[in-house]
Amino acid sequence: MARYKHIDTSPRFLAVDLQRQLLPGTFEHAMNHLIDRELDLTSFDVRFKNDLTGAAAYPPAMLLKVVLFAYSMGIVSSRHIGRACRDHVTFIALSGDSQPHFTTIAGFVSTLGDDIARVFSEVLFICDKQGLIGREMFAIDGVKLPSNASKAKSGARADFKRHADKLEAAAKVMLERHREEDQKAVEPDLRAKETQRIASLQTDAAQLKQWLAANPEDRKGSKGAVRKSNRTDNESAKMATGKGVIQGYTGVAAVDAKHQIIVEAQAHGTGSEHELLIPVVKAIKAAEIGTPLINDDTLVTADAGYHSEDNLKELAELEVDALIADNAMRQRDERFAGQDKYKALPDPLHDKSGKPNADKKAAVYRPSDFGFDPPANTCVCPAGKTLYGNGSGCVIKGMAAVKFKGAQRDCEPCAHRERCLRTPEKTKVRQVTFFQGRADGQESLTEKMRERIDSPEGRMLYGGRFAAVEPVFGNLRYNKGLDRFTLRGRTKVDAQWKLFCLVHNIEKLAHHGYAQ
Repeated sequence: MARYKHIDTSPRFLAVDLQRQLLPGTFEHAMNHLIDRELDLTSFDVRFKNDLTGAAAYPPAMLLKVVLFAYSMGIVSSRHIGRACRDHVTFIALSGDSQPHFTTIAGFVSTLGDDIARVFSEVLFICDKQGLIGREMFAIDGVKLPSNASKAKSGARADFKRHADKLEAAAKVMLERHREEDQKAVEPDLRAKETQRIASLQTDAAQLKQWLAANPEDRKGSKGAVRKSNRTDNESAKMATGKGVIQGYTGVAAVDAKHQIIVEAQAHGTGSEHELLIPVVKAIKAAEIGTPLINDDTLVTADAGYHSEDNLKELAELEVDALIADNAMRQRDERFAGQDKYKALPDPLHDKSGKPNADKKAAVYRPSDFGFDPPANTCVCPAGKTLYGNGSGCVIKGMAAVKFKGAQRDCEPCAHRERCLRTPEKTKVRQVTFFQGRADGQESLTEKMRERIDSPEGRMLYGGRFAAVEPVFGNLRYNKGLDRFTLRGRTKVDAQWKLFCLVHNIEKLAHHGYAQ
């Protein structure tokens, strides 16, 4: 029988050279070299007032190393990071066996703010010196992630006020009943539970009233509409995702296509992506890394979520060459003809009626179901009846339009009324409108962008966007385990998002820059 050496993994004391635990070519080695020899961290010094008195502080460089390495390993909890600094040899090497307390780590991360933005810019400058930024294409995209906020505590101020009134009314009713039952013999446990419930209702109502007093106005969206507030984190937002509605932030990244370096990273408390395009583009143009990031040959790309006529107009004013998809781009592109078969099946628990989809009422006929002949200026409905012209030369929101209307003698007895009219019991005849471009005869920026993105060159260029930006989010979300933000407030969440993006860029330096 074969004999093997005994492998003993029990604890022991070993003489370890900490510097030799950082192997060349690894993330931790590149990060350690960057922070010790390349980056200027003197901006962190203003945090401390212990030049003459007070205890010595942990060096910000050491804390930054520990946090960045922890994030690269998917460790976000400050308690877990503090424990790793005691037990894990690489963390011990990076921290010099100083064993910072988890409260020190948590305080450092939550107060990074502008300091981490300066570090991000310095690393970006080094990436540029290493030739990792091509400036040919910047792909902009975002990911919606839940934050450390309760979705149940989201709503408008009117909702909170109504809820507070209900809590106070319920507490009052319970209190009156409690007083009436004082004359009766009630079990002590039931009396204690009822008293506790009354106190809980009153406390919740008082907290709501206090929040309403501290926040006298509703949050406003980009167009002035009321945006739901959140009592846990009022800078976060309720947003729809492919996995349901979350309370969180949108992390936006602009990625260079050459080596997938993130050139700009921002986190915003809104799910409306088209609001975020211009702030990101302006930040890229204002980046101070020696040479402007955007030049005459740079193309900025983004998906349909960032498309709007106002955005295209502002990009033109900024003299930024951009390729922004519209909502119907995939319907026009034959390469996406079979995309429906890759979509997830609907959740069978979503429809609570229990009826099959075939029993649902079909949608009404759309203008595309009508036979419109522009040269002859005629229109035929799905039932084969000719409609009357109801208006020509109309202008609707700057667009030239032609209107048609069915005859009452044809529409009232028609067998298609249920599918042609939304309210057949109220509406007598169907009306339909066809748009024929801008009334001034000039193409809108959206139409020009549509023509450009549908061209062979436009499709080829836009296709490069997927290869540039999607792997970055795959790395951050899957490899780094970024599934939620753990902080509250946009400033703190923005710093945490930049930390993860900084980890990605340092990895690129380790593999493509310093490895050469």
